[in-house]
Amino acid sequence: MVFLILLAAGLASGIVGALIGLGGGVILVPALLFLSSSVSLFPDLSPQQIVGLSVVMMIFTGLSSTIAYMKVGTVDYRSGFIFFLGSAPGTVVGAYVNRSLDVPSFQLYFGLLLVCLSLLLLLRDRLKAVSWFVDNGTRRSFYDRKTDQEYIYGYPIWFALALTFFIGFASGLFGIGGGSILVPAMILLFLFPPHVAVGTSMLMVFLSAIVNSITHVSLGNVPWIYTLAIIPSAYIGAKLGARLNRNIQSETLVVVLRIALLLFGLRSIYEGIFSS
Repeated sequence: MVFLILLAAGLASGIVGALIGLGGGVILVPALLFLSSSVSLFPDLSPQQIVGLSVVMMIFTGLSSTIAYMKVGTVDYRSGFIFFLGSAPGTVVGAYVNRSLDVPSFQLYFGLLLVCLSLLLLLRDRLKAVSWFVDNGTRRSFYDRKTDQEYIYGYPIWFALALTFFIGFASGLFGIGGGSILVPAMILLFLFPPHVAVGTSMLMVFLSAIVNSITHVSLGNVPWIYTLAIIPSAYIGAKLGARLNRNIQSETLVVVLRIALLLFGLRSIYEGIFSS
């Protein structure tokens, strides 16, 4: 029964993560926190083990979806590697800080992050794009053959490195992919075309997850029996999500995700405050 639940959680995380560029961890971590604390049949995993499981899973969801986006030409490799250079050291720092968090503290801080992400997704379509970063940074271009439209986007490299260091820190600390923060920033601040933002985000998620996983494995945070069970379904889910990204509008899923993240976040905050 436990492994069936893990398979379902991995599939859902892979689909949602690849569809809107989140990486999957932002779905898997709160789901496993809930199952571990509320379902008696489910193993009692520590926050460190859940984060370790999540970051290893993201290697495979990131690889699967990145390959799919590479095939359709919506990955900006140069930007992806620049973002990785910023996020990689951040994941290492976050992983070591994670060791000092007990369950209530992790629940509280992670809940606050989920609420912030929910609000970011809620306000994303209402916020106006900012052209300053393009005007004062390195410019890039992308030609969309489907719409016969050329997009101009860009960013100051120093700002991109600083932003992705923070994103990497959150990824190492909480086991999320970072795309939930990076994709809105790429669209609103750097003016990336949405599909290129998602594809490039998944490349960064994949590369950062390798560094993140090495760190968490060295710290003994990975429950391998459960991790190996979840990887196949997460990989398949990521392929499905990347395919759906090209064929459907993901706005309906984003609405559901906003509500789910808000509810998970509020519950996590409640658990963090009243279980301490």
